[in-house]
Amino acid sequence: MKSKWGFAASLAGKRGRWITLSVWVIAAVVLNLLLPGINKEEVNNAANLPDSSPSVQAEALVAKEFPSGKGVPALFVWHREGGLTDEDLGHIQKLSAELTASPLPEQVFVVPLDQMPLQALKAQLSEDGSTLVSTVLFEKSAETAALKDSLDQFKQLAEKEFGTDPFAQKTTADDLSARVTGPAGISVDATGLFQNADFSLMMSTVILVLVILLLIYRSPILAFIPIVAVGFAYLVTSPILGVMAHNGWITADSQAISIMTVLLFGAGTDYCLFLISRFRQLLHEERSKGRALLGAITGSSGAIAMSGFTVVLALLTLLLAKYGTYQRFAVPFSVSILIMGIASLTLVPALLAVLGRGSFWPFVPRTPEMAAERAASKGKPAPVQKQSKQLIGRAVVRKPWLILGVTVVLLGALASFSTQIKFTYDLLSSFPKDMASREGYELIGSKFTPGELAPVQLIVDSEGKETDLADALKGLDYVSEVSDAQQGAGNKQLQSYSLQFTMNPYSQEAMDHIPDLREAAEKSLQSAGITDVEDKVWISGQTATQYDTRETGNRDNSVIIPVVIGLITLLLLLYLRSIVATVYLVATVILSYFSALGLGWIIIHYGLGADAIQGAIPLYAFVFLVALGEDYNIFMISSIWEKRKIMPLKDAIREGVSETGSVITSAGIILAGTFAVLASLPIQVLVQFGIITAVGVLLDTFLVRPFLVPAITVLLGRFAFWPGRHAEVKESAQDHAGAQVSK
Repeated sequence: MKSKWGFAASLAGKRGRWITLSVWVIAAVVLNLLLPGINKEEVNNAANLPDSSPSVQAEALVAKEFPSGKGVPALFVWHREGGLTDEDLGHIQKLSAELTASPLPEQVFVVPLDQMPLQALKAQLSEDGSTLVSTVLFEKSAETAALKDSLDQFKQLAEKEFGTDPFAQKTTADDLSARVTGPAGISVDATGLFQNADFSLMMSTVILVLVILLLIYRSPILAFIPIVAVGFAYLVTSPILGVMAHNGWITADSQAISIMTVLLFGAGTDYCLFLISRFRQLLHEERSKGRALLGAITGSSGAIAMSGFTVVLALLTLLLAKYGTYQRFAVPFSVSILIMGIASLTLVPALLAVLGRGSFWPFVPRTPEMAAERAASKGKPAPVQKQSKQLIGRAVVRKPWLILGVTVVLLGALASFSTQIKFTYDLLSSFPKDMASREGYELIGSKFTPGELAPVQLIVDSEGKETDLADALKGLDYVSEVSDAQQGAGNKQLQSYSLQFTMNPYSQEAMDHIPDLREAAEKSLQSAGITDVEDKVWISGQTATQYDTRETGNRDNSVIIPVVIGLITLLLLLYLRSIVATVYLVATVILSYFSALGLGWIIIHYGLGADAIQGAIPLYAFVFLVALGEDYNIFMISSIWEKRKIMPLKDAIREGVSETGSVITSAGIILAGTFAVLASLPIQVLVQFGIITAVGVLLDTFLVRPFLVPAITVLLGRFAFWPGRHAEVKESAQDHAGAQVSK
């Protein structure tokens, strides 16, 4: 018995519990005193595309050969319904003169509007005369905080110049309004959204977890145990990730840290509940709280470790991605889950060892004998022991074909909606409609031609030969305007053209024209007798960047998704030693994933009115749902696999489903709830990710785990264990085993 419970005893023993608690407290204090927290190392302007991407190479060439636009542009959009007045334009010119004389911090260039005659300035207005766009360029190396300070300083200058604050006016009002957009304005607004969301996200998640735990277990002490464990895990994780980011080993951004917090609370609470539920169950059978805790640790540690390891490996596969955001998620997510898994197997047992049965106060679990003794001491009759409910387990065993058919049809119907999903790669569309930089961009799009939102820059190496490229570009039906050619600063054979699309440059239609544009340029060069034209055409601009983003994302999907499936398949094979069980467990989770996408699309598109979801969401959702969904399968199947050694398989399935039902249901509700908290944020990409992940977890919790997986296991019978062997236990042997267990 010592060898069996050696590890558990070292954690939960009279001395071990206090040593374990001390180690966690010391680790949390020392790490946070000596190392920087991850929040202090956030970098929110890190590149997403690799240097090998065509648009990145084009941007580098533009910076070298066509440096006139060098810098991060801030676009100031001045607007008045009914038309800008001469007085408005005069104030704007004075602001331009002031920026020329006294530049803002990090400012490298300002368009000299003050040097333009009034009539020339009016020619820059929108067709209805209501809108003017002025440009200020800032250093490319400027941090977002520095850009914010500069923009705030400009707003103060504008308020002083106009006598009122135009940035506080609504764009639909008759008064003059102003908005800052462009890369500088968007970067500042986006960072502000995440900074404001961090604290509210954490508090909302903590409150939600506490409320759900209190409703399910009705114990204030127990409700705080997972919160304490997650808190310590975060305190240890944050400085470890912080030092990694400080040394440049990883790059941390606000979005990754926000989702990491949610993941810690959701998955971490699940792991804690797997142990706590087993402990409470054994307290009804075992008088000694120590022996009950030791049994809970040994009985659940394998499933918890396997579940955590599965999630860690699945998240680490994001390192294979070329897209920067995917890569930046890998290490924070996997390290946080690894540390949380360790906390659930060490810190939580130590806390339970200290609190004992008091963890579940006021509904303290006791053995029938203990309950009778307690009742007798109070002069009350012995309480009647409640029989465990096995309704779902019995239904699955009795009618597996019916349950299989209903669940597959339902999940399949939901999955069919996933084929209707439309994607967008426009980051701005994921922000709130009332965000200043988005309002400014929409003003530009509505008052000027759509292509002016984001012109495309086409560069070719003409090798000094005459080409018909300008005419060819003007003849394209999707191009509305083509500028005169500019020569490179160093290489005079380079020619640059600024193009404007006839449609929204952020749309899928515009992105689809990037290859067409490249093909048109290559044909023009070939007509001029130029060879190897593939290496002589470069396209930059937001549309080209989004096209590369889509192509890079598609490449990452084709690499990471098969690797995740392969890793989880291998881990299940090693754990279960059954090819058949591994196949249907993986297949059911994949079906659940596509069903989650379909149901998520129904909610997001038909319910919330969104035309498309962010292109990165399917991969995020896949990694999380497949890994986390397999957790519940592992926990339930582990129970069935153990019980079938002492009882007939159908009884083992019925008991396993019933025994794990309540804990997996509560864990699933908590995990889905924590991801649903993301839907309260003002960032659409997180709202959409939160909805799809939450509904996916709920489908796993209420359909796949209690119905689909056990129904398949019943129908397969002993073949579920192939190539392993399954020796069916007879009733008499079961009774004997049950008697032995009760002893």
